[in-house]
Amino acid sequence: MAADELIEVIECFSTAEAELARAHLAAEGIDATVAADDIGGMYPGVSAGRIRLLVRSEDVATAKQVLEIE
Repeated sequence: MAADELIEVIECFSTAEAELARAHLAAEGIDATVAADDIGGMYPGVSAGRIRLLVRSEDVATAKQVLEIE
């Protein structure tokens, strides 16, 4: 596994939920990315599929602890 590989930490029901979790991780110094298909920007905030929160592989354990995920 590459050190800079992105790993899914959680799957969210909305982009707002994912962005809130991303901000929570950022406050703890963990970089995270929200991956969602917003239909090419046609409908911002509306996703056509999965909404995933991704972190670097070395941050997975800490991110899960911060988000209280087992």
